Amino acid sequence: MRGEAVGTTASVAQNVTSVVPMLMVTSMEQSLAFYINGLGFTIRNRWAPEGRLLWCGMSLGGAALMLQEAAGSARERMLAAGALGNGAALYFQCSDAIAIYREAGARGVHPLREPQVGNFAWEVFFADPDGYNINFSSSTDLPEETLLSQIET
Repeated sequence: MRGEAVGTTASVAQNVTSVVPMLMVTSMEQSLAFYINGLGFTIRNRWAPEGRLLWCGMSLGGAALMLQEAAGSARERMLAAGALGNGAALYFQCSDAIAIYREAGARGVHPLREPQVGNFAWEVFFADPDGYNINFSSSTDLPEETLLSQIET
């Protein structure tokens, strides 16, 4: 089978409906404050052995995300590496990224930089408490590199 192209059967392709990323976090409490209180996510499922929330599935509109708190040596390794969230970015496609920017700001969560047009879309970049890049994007016909402040007067 090595080197041969493998096709996906229609039944398998129709069976897959979405992908849900799971982020390993160092503090569930801080992460929940960011995702729920800051961005407006809602917890849909949870695992809380002995009353302590260690895993949850959450959603915002049609997007989903899972968080799991790292425990013991896994948490120690994440903190020792000093590059939490390194190389990971989640892009949430939405109808109005600027509305997300404004609502998050009203909740005390601010982006890494001013919203800007890139790749034919408004792009709003946040970092969660573990350094994961959490980005919201919505289509626009404005010129590339337009800043929000340039159109708001």
